[in-house]
Amino acid sequence: METTELVEVVLPGTVEPEGLRLRHGSVPAPGPGQVVVAMEATGVSFAEQQMRRGRYYDQPPFPFVPGYDLVGTVASAGEGVDARLVGRRVAALVKVGGWASHVVIDAADAVPVPDGLGAAEAEALVVNGITAWQMLHGKARVRAGATVLVHGANGGVGTVLVQLARAAGATVIGTASARHHDALRALGVTPVDYRTEDVPARVRELAPGGVDAVFDHIGGRSVRDSWRLLAPGGTLVSYGSAATRDDTGSKQWPVLKILGRVWLWNALPNGRRAYFFNIWAGRAFAADRFRARLRADLTQVFAAQRRGEITAQVAAVLPLAKVAEALRLAESGTVTGKVVLTP
Repeated sequence: METTELVEVVLPGTVEPEGLRLRHGSVPAPGPGQVVVAMEATGVSFAEQQMRRGRYYDQPPFPFVPGYDLVGTVASAGEGVDARLVGRRVAALVKVGGWASHVVIDAADAVPVPDGLGAAEAEALVVNGITAWQMLHGKARVRAGATVLVHGANGGVGTVLVQLARAAGATVIGTASARHHDALRALGVTPVDYRTEDVPARVRELAPGGVDAVFDHIGGRSVRDSWRLLAPGGTLVSYGSAATRDDTGSKQWPVLKILGRVWLWNALPNGRRAYFFNIWAGRAFAADRFRARLRADLTQVFAAQRRGEITAQVAAVLPLAKVAEALRLAESGTVTGKVVLTP
C-alpha cells in the first residue's frame, strides 16, 4: 500500500554523518506543471560529502534536504501535465532534495527509465552517467584509438566513464588504490595506484607521447599534473576539487583557482584544451535547451546499458533510515561504484 507520509533526510549544518536527521510530514501536492515522484532510489554523491562539510561551492543555506538525483515512480501530476505520466518510472537530476520518500519536480525534468532496468541500477547511471557522457563525448570528444586517463576510476563517475571510454574504442588508464585494481582490470582498465606510485611518472611509462584526454575530479596539484600529461591536441576535463574536501576557508576558492588555470591554459598557443565541467551550465539562461540535452544524454547512457556496453556499479543499497552508514561507506574510499539509498 502506498504510504501517505513523507520521510526526508535533513542536513542541519556542518555535522558528522550521524548528525543527519529524519523528518516526517505529509506528502506534498504537485503544482501546475509538476509531478510528485515516489522515490525508489537516490544516491550518495561526492557532492553530499562536500555539502555536509559546507564545502560544495553553490550549496543552499542550512538546513536543507540533500540528494543530487533520484529514480522513482510518478505518483501524481499537477495541472497541465499529461496524466499518462502517472505510474511511469522516471529519473531526475535535482542537485538537492532527492533524499526523501517523495519529491516534487517539474514534469519537464522527468526522464523515462527503460523497462527492465532496476531502480538502483538506473540511479547509479543518472548524475554519474550524464557527467561521464557529456565529458567524454561533449568536451573531450574521445574517439577510437585514443588513450585516456581517468582519476578515481573506481568511483561513481569513474566506473561509468571508463566503460563508456572503452565502448568508444579508447585505451583507459585509471587511478585507484590497490584494492580496486582487479575490478578495474575486469573493465579493461590499466590501473595505477595513486597511493604507492608516482602517478605522472607511471602514466608517462604507459603513454610516452602523452594521453589524449584526462578526467580529473581531484583539483589542486593533480590538475596541474594532468595538464602536463596531455599529448599535443589533448583535452583536460576538470570536474571537481576532491583534494580540498576537508579544507577550511572559502568553498568557492578551489573552483575559482581551477577556472583561472583553465583560462590561462586555453590562452596558450599549444593546441591543447582545458575545461571545467559543470553539469548545470546553461540551465539559468537556456532551460529548455539544457533539459533537452540532459534528456538526450541520459537516454544515450541508458541505451548503452541496454546494449551491454556499460554495467551499473552499485556498491551498496541502504534505506534512508541508515543514511549515516551510507554516507560513511561512500566516504570510506573502500567501495567500487555508487552507494544507493531507498525508502
